[in-house]
Amino acid sequence: MIKKKATVSIRECVACGCCMKVCPKNAITIPEGVYAEIDRTLCVGCGKCAKECPASIITLEEVTS
Repeated sequence: MIKKKATVSIRECVACGCCMKVCPKNAITIPEGVYAEIDRTLCVGCGKCAKECPASIITLEEVTS
């Protein structure tokens, strides 16, 4: 089974918080209000954050393990 985890392009993130609001696992924070940060140990790869991001800068990447 292929697992996926969310990744955010921190250079393009404007810390709007849309992704954080829809994450069912509370895996997303915005430390110091600068950019979204995803805790990949909590992320379940559901893709809700990627769909909600108005800038389309969150992607799902395949992970091994």
